[in-house]
Amino acid sequence: MRKTAVVVSLALAALAMAGCSTLNAVGAMLGSQVTFTQPQLQRALDRSFPKDYDKLGGLASLRLDNPSLSIPYDSHRLRLSFNIAAMALGSDVPIARGRIAISSGLRFDVQTLGLHLQDPVIESIEMPGLGNALKDSPIELVNIWLAQYARDEPVYRLDDSLVQRLVSRRIGSTEIEHGVVVMNVSQ
Repeated sequence: MRKTAVVVSLALAALAMAGCSTLNAVGAMLGSQVTFTQPQLQRALDRSFPKDYDKLGGLASLRLDNPSLSIPYDSHRLRLSFNIAAMALGSDVPIARGRIAISSGLRFDVQTLGLHLQDPVIESIEMPGLGNALKDSPIELVNIWLAQYARDEPVYRLDDSLVQRLVSRRIGSTEIEHGVVVMNVSQ
């Protein structure tokens, strides 16, 4: 009897461990919700950066790297910050370097099968040593980039196994609550 209990316990532990690894990879399926954690979103961002953007017909470009994402427990918006470098006239030498911080909701986009920024707001731009004469140009570039990024690029792309599990469901709203991202689904 004792041997059977040990075998059953080991089998249940193995199943639980397998389930945990699946949750880390694709999000937790909780009936009518799929949840995503900060570490899942951060890993996806780490894989997709650095990014370079040419703007204004090549007269200016931005390089963004070192993304950092947090999901405050008491907020319905995530926080996202990046290192930023602005270059002018095709130069690889930045005219300004700094850090940008934004807050945003998230939305699901059926075209990219990903979670995109929704109504992002620039919370701060820190670019030490940037003269007043040049200050508006990098901010304008950041606003152009942010609108394009929110429209075109997911913060997180659903992986194939999760998409297969959701194929017969309708994806509804995406919310940020209690420190996690919740995607509501229905039959």
